[in-house]
Amino acid sequence: METILTVNNLTKKFGFLTAVKDLSFTIEKGNVYGILGPNGSGKSTTLGIILNVVNRTSGDFSWFDGNTSTHEALKKVGAIIERPNFYPYMTAVQNLRLVCKIKEVPETKIQEKLELVGLWDRKDSKFRTYSLGMKQRLAIASALLNDPEILILDEPTNGLDPQGIHQIREIIKKITSQGTTILLASHLLDEVEKVCSHVVILRKGEKLYSGPVDSMLASHGFFELRTTDMEKLESLLEKNPSFGKIIKENGTLTAFLNEEMNAEALNRMLFEKGMILSHLVKRKESLEEQFLTLTKNS
Repeated sequence: METILTVNNLTKKFGFLTAVKDLSFTIEKGNVYGILGPNGSGKSTTLGIILNVVNRTSGDFSWFDGNTSTHEALKKVGAIIERPNFYPYMTAVQNLRLVCKIKEVPETKIQEKLELVGLWDRKDSKFRTYSLGMKQRLAIASALLNDPEILILDEPTNGLDPQGIHQIREIIKKITSQGTTILLASHLLDEVEKVCSHVVILRKGEKLYSGPVDSMLASHGFFELRTTDMEKLESLLEKNPSFGKIIKENGTLTAFLNEEMNAEALNRMLFEKGMILSHLVKRKESLEEQFLTLTKNS
């Protein structure tokens, strides 16, 4: 796999506050990476550092082969890290022509990019007449004018209505299908689950998890159990290596699995030990539950 970005032990301090702490991850070509974390977890600071708009305190990062200067590398990067900023009295096409001049790219790309984001039919409308979702889509078109190797988006669906969110997500999928790598920061689990192939989870600037979204979802689930003798049940499960964490609350025992096991097998095993269950439900841990477990103040 071709490496797009390598981040090594990145740290950023603002006075006494450590916004990013010893962060390392790698981005490979052709995937959609999400940096996921609650507000204040260091997502935007991380993006700012790799885009050369925030100075790092320590650690380093390298683009592409590692031999390209950041200034040269950023010519192959498209980024939207702030609210879309265009001239309100100019049309979409006029605004993009200006961007082409600044980026020194041919204007021939304008139609292709406006079609990609579904704005070609509104190409002659002034920017000020656009909805928030349309403004965001124009910003994406603008960031794609130089056919970047990677597109970086900071909270791309923030403030949008459900239709606007859906349109942005569909555009992200379309861009990826054309071979562009995407890195997006989000505090929305739903977003990461729907569009990302890989995720880096941050809490207070520290990495809690990095890897494929699917691997994170590959937990074996958990059982919710009730019986007349809860103490005996807890004791039996604690001795069983198939189970990990066990939580007892509101008269229900929640037992997390270390390996695959179906409800029938558990029921039979407990019955043979003289236990009859009054309640047995097997559940899969959602990404949300895993995220909350990870980001709890441990």
